[in-house]
Parts: sequence; structure tokens; C-alpha cells
Amino acid sequence: MGTFYVTTPIYYVNDAPHIGHAYTTTAADVVARFHRQLGDDVFFLTGTDEHGNKVEQAALERGITPREHADQMVGKFKEVARKVDATNDFFIRTTDPEHEAFVQRFVERCRESGDIFQGAYSGLYCSACEAYYTEENLVDGLCPDHGIKPTFMEEKNYFFRLSAYQEKLAALYRANPDFVRPRHRYNEALSFIEQGLDDISISRATLKWGIPVPWDESQVIYVWVDALINYLSALHYAPGDDLVRRFWPATYHMMAQDILKFHGIIWPALLLSAGYDLPEHLFIHGYLKLGGEKMSKTRGNVMDPFPLIEEYGPDPFRFYCFREVNFGQDGMVGDDSFKARYNSELANDLGNLLSRSVSMIGKYRAGLVPIPADRAPDVSPLAAGAVAVVATVRTHLEEMDLSGALDSIWELVRRLNRYVEEQAPWKLAKAGEDGALDATLYDLAEGLRLLSVLLHPYMPGTSARMRERLGLGADEAAFAWSEAQWGLMPAGSSVVQGDPLFPRIESE
Repeated sequence: MGTFYVTTPIYYVNDAPHIGHAYTTTAADVVARFHRQLGDDVFFLTGTDEHGNKVEQAALERGITPREHADQMVGKFKEVARKVDATNDFFIRTTDPEHEAFVQRFVERCRESGDIFQGAYSGLYCSACEAYYTEENLVDGLCPDHGIKPTFMEEKNYFFRLSAYQEKLAALYRANPDFVRPRHRYNEALSFIEQGLDDISISRATLKWGIPVPWDESQVIYVWVDALINYLSALHYAPGDDLVRRFWPATYHMMAQDILKFHGIIWPALLLSAGYDLPEHLFIHGYLKLGGEKMSKTRGNVMDPFPLIEEYGPDPFRFYCFREVNFGQDGMVGDDSFKARYNSELANDLGNLLSRSVSMIGKYRAGLVPIPADRAPDVSPLAAGAVAVVATVRTHLEEMDLSGALDSIWELVRRLNRYVEEQAPWKLAKAGEDGALDATLYDLAEGLRLLSVLLHPYMPGTSARMRERLGLGADEAAFAWSEAQWGLMPAGSSVVQGDPLFPRIESE
């Protein structure tokens, strides 16, 4: 048994959540569930980022305090995790007093290392990013992420000597070519380091909504420094025994590509300065896009996942996230493509396979899964292919290829559907070929049982319902990875017929 610590970025509460937040949370949950299947000791963290200029502005516009605004928005982000059926072990808020105290201790350690100094800063500031840009970083004079014009700002701040860590970071990257994944994101981060690193401002003098700098309470700690430290601070006060020793360093920080610089460069440098081990990996996924451009609360082109989840349940949404868009790449999403995937692959491929198999066991064998009379249960024309799929799925999931794993699972779904047509149980029954019929019906039940294990990280509710239809229990042990082998379906199980697993979505 190993350990596995996975995090989402903490989500900014300046506005309501959208599909991008649900996507990252779901991805982290898929890998957390998979590692629990393996028997690993797992910790899954998500939460909210609640300080900074944008939160203060949003509260001002609503006529309430920043804390009131944050308290109201946090409920919506917790609801995202609940609605996508996430199994996070803790939900951190950067307004937690334990987090605030830890952040102050952390930056004191950086100061004691000689890496924090006072200076004046002037530059182009994007309020949406809460970050400074140089002219060459802009696109047509606008922020590359938000498309808005930065404003010139000048003030006295405290700075972190990021430049002092340029060679250490470059050496770290070269020694660990899988530190950032996928590979093109690793290349992007290393290229940025090699171009030269400037010292960064880590405090704000004009902002009051933040954690005070411990040695100068006239300033607050820059929201991005505050936010990054959550991955370590949470382990110091979340419920559980000895979490820091058990889970730090993090196995994977998961995030979208727009925050790679903060996580891939600034965060490792801060950790080195404060004397902590670095995370093992960052995984950078792509953007979900509507109308060909990245979804953004600032741009206002967001897709609300809640109506889809409320109408069809969390599992079809979870499936769609990684079936429609290759994890790690950008991709287009929308209601029409969701419904197409749902009908063709969930209703037709998987749902129909389960309904037909259970129905035939009911019709030809009085609802009891037969045992093949002429061969052992683990001897089947499907066995070798199924075993290969299991191995491939595990490899993909261990490598964070969530879409590749799901592709392999669907190869087994389609193979089972072809098997129904090849064997034609209705013809075997009519011809009185009882041995062949028993073997075919057993193989279909066993294939569905195996699918319930493989699909569990993606569609936990569906996996449980599949097992119930097969007359099997659905406790946690039923989904252990040790169950992902051919031939474990107990003969004599009493199948249960019911409504379609995925009722088709009819065109309006």
C-alpha cells in the first residue's frame, strides 16, 4: 500500500462556479477513487481562495463585506463537490484561522532564509489575474488570459528573491522530466525558467482584505502566495492523524494551464526557501471551451454544469468530461455533444448491454446466473481480451491518462455487445444448446461485473447499480482492484430487472 495526495487548485470566490471547476474536481476524484481501489492511503483536498482584490471588489459591488461575500460563495463551491459526487477528504478555506496563521509562519521562514526584502514596484497590473505583466507578455496590449487592459500601478512592497532560485529550479526540472505533465507543459515551464526569473512582489500595501504580513501589518500577503500555501497548511489542521508525515509531499497538484507559472515556478521556489520538500508532480489539464474560446468568469462565457447534473445525474457528466475531451488537452463542450455521447455510449452501448443481458438471464435461466457446465468460469473467449483491458486501464490511470483509460474500458463495452450478436443467445436457446447458452450468459454477467469495477472511479453510482442488477453487493470491497480479474462472478446470483440505466434523451 502506498500513499496518494491529490489536490485541486483552490477556487476563487469572486463569482459563481462553472463547468471548469466541476471538471478539475471530478478529475481529482477519479484518480482518488482509483488509488483507493488499489488500497493506497489517499488524501484528496479541494477548497476556496477567498482573499484579494477581486473578492473585495465583488463584495463592494454587492454592498456587503468581503467575509460575507466569501461565506455566501463558499456554499456554492461546496455544492459543486457534492453534486459531482466528489469524495474530498477536506475542504479548505483561506479564511480559516489555522491557514492564516500557517501562512504567516511560512513567509517568516522565507524571510529568515534571507529571501524577502522591501522594495518599490511599478508595472502593468491585471486586476482579473491579480498579477503584473510586462509589455511583451501582453497580447495587443491586453491580458493574454482575460483580454482586458492592465493598469499601471506603483507601490512599496515586500519581494521574494525568485531570481535566486533560477538555477535550482532549472536543475530540478532537468533531473525530473515528469515533474510537470503533460510533457509540453513541462517544456513550457522550463522555457520560462531558462528565459530568466525576476524577483516577485509578495505583498500589497493598498489592499486590506488579506492576511497581514506578520512583521508589517500595514501590508497584506499577496493572494497568490496565500493561496499556494494551502496545499501544505491543510495537512496541519485537517482531521486525521499525522497528515503531514503521511502525505507531504503531494503526489499531484491538478490544475488548468493558466496557473502553471504560479505552481510550476513560484510554488517550488517558496517551498525551497521555507525548507519543505517539493510536490512530486503537477498535472496541467486543458481548457474546456464554448464557442472556440476558453471559459472564464471574467469573460462571461461559462457553462453551468448544474442543470445537466440535476437532470441526468453526476455519472453522465463525469463520463462526458473525459470521454469528450482528451484529458490534458483543450476541447469543445456543449449541451448537444453531451446528449449525443449520452445516447450513443451510455444509453445504447452500456445501458442496453446491461438490460439485454439481465433480460436474457431472466428469460432463459429464471433470473439466476448460470455456471458454464463445459468449462471453468475463467476460461472464456473474452478472458484474454478482458485481462489485457484491465492492465491497460491501470497503466493509463497510473499515468493520469483519464481519457485513455476510459477509451480502453469502452473497448470492453463494445466487445461485449459484439459478443451478444456473435453468440446470439436466442438462437442457442431455440436450438437447445444449453452448455453454450450457459457459457454465453455467464460471460455477459462476468463482463458486466468486471466493467463495474473498471468504471467505478468514473461512474460510482452507475457501478453500484450495475452490481445490484447482477444480484451482487456494492460495498467498498466490491470495487477493490483485486476484483478486476476475469472469472469472479458467483454462479447462482439472482439478477434484478429494472428501468433503463440511462433513459434515452429524446430530441425536442
